[in-house]
Amino acid sequence: MKAKVIVDTGPLVALLNRQDKAHTWVMAQLADIRPPMITCEAVLAEATYLTSQIKGAREALIEMVGEGFLQIGLQVQDQHAALLAMVKRYVNVPMSLADACVVRLAEMHPKSPVFTLDSDFNIYRKNGRQVIEQICP
Repeated sequence: MKAKVIVDTGPLVALLNRQDKAHTWVMAQLADIRPPMITCEAVLAEATYLTSQIKGAREALIEMVGEGFLQIGLQVQDQHAALLAMVKRYVNVPMSLADACVVRLAEMHPKSPVFTLDSDFNIYRKNGRQVIEQICP
């Protein structure tokens, strides 16, 4: 069972949206992940926005934090310089704040894989040059 997994927006959206094409895959992966999964406010905000049309999704995200299924692993204000440097480095991708937070979390938790549906994590690097271990389809 995997512990200390960093979760990106995509798996959270797929978890909450049974119509999402990745829903079944995400559910299967969760069977092998021990909570809490590490995330940040930007990922939660993005997931809240993307699931705004799904009844109960916003509440479910907040409950996931309250119940310890999700753990907030960084505060944007505390990491603003590192996040800004990443966003500037990947301006051609372009990198979202949520993605920058996930990469920063990968730097802070070097043995933790990133649970994502986003192929941009094949481009991003932690600590400048290190490949980011992923759990992805």
